[in-house]
Amino acid sequence: MPDYSILDAALQAANIKYKTDEPMRLHTTFKIGGPADRFIQIENIAALQQVLRALKASGVPYLLLGNGSNMLVPDEGLRGAVLTLEGELKQIARTEDGKILCGSGATLAALCNFARSHVLTGLEFAWGIPGEVGGALYMNAGAYGGEMKQVVSRVFYVDEDGRTGVYAGEALAFGYRKSVFMGTKKVITKAEFVLQPGVETEITATMDDLMQRRKEKQPVELPSAGSVFKRPEGHFAGALIEQCGLKGYRIGGACVSEKHAGFIVNVDHAACADVEALIGYIQDEVLRKFGVELEPEVRCVRL
Repeated sequence: MPDYSILDAALQAANIKYKTDEPMRLHTTFKIGGPADRFIQIENIAALQQVLRALKASGVPYLLLGNGSNMLVPDEGLRGAVLTLEGELKQIARTEDGKILCGSGATLAALCNFARSHVLTGLEFAWGIPGEVGGALYMNAGAYGGEMKQVVSRVFYVDEDGRTGVYAGEALAFGYRKSVFMGTKKVITKAEFVLQPGVETEITATMDDLMQRRKEKQPVELPSAGSVFKRPEGHFAGALIEQCGLKGYRIGGACVSEKHAGFIVNVDHAACADVEALIGYIQDEVLRKFGVELEPEVRCVRL
């Protein structure tokens, strides 16, 4: 059984900030989710090591939050600890050899802006992707022909025992929406990015163009978790869903976007159960009509 007294004592002794019964709807892009037993704010790698050791000693399960995008949290909340990376773990810097070293708690927007300010090209595809760098690395996020694997050379992490490590090159095992970190308890702390010198006006023009395309084609004005399904081989999930006539189809407060059928949006205080039911209905309809099995990209989180 988890022993929160052990965890709380360790956090207090290390002067690490945390909250109890923190509503997760305040921390997810879907604006859905009940309270987490503990919400722990981690400022640096040393604190992360202490927290992970305390979690192991106490038996309390945990989740690394990131920006709260690409995930769905149950209405009953999470019986465990949610970790969020702050402070030093959000810092971005240029190395002596011209690479970028970025904390995993930094947003992709901050990283893209940093690259542009240093006139480095290669990250434009990530402009407008919601989320933090750690989450993007975890799932090898991508858009408009680009993926994280194209610009990352090394990724640093801390394991559940508080030990540090690094993966580089092929050891990162990047694939379509996956990496070596999936299925492990390793927490990404920072990454090294290798970009190329560019032209600032061209970088800005590309970023502006991609952002405009997102605004025109995606329901950025409503709470969502991004694209709901992975791209099935030989198809586009949004097109299949639209061809099933499901644009605007609604269960409770969850609705298939009228703008892009690959998105589910929270239109009226949707419950987690509404979204899960809608995902299941979409999968059934696409399988029935086209014989294609849609695999969710959005993670339904339960500790």
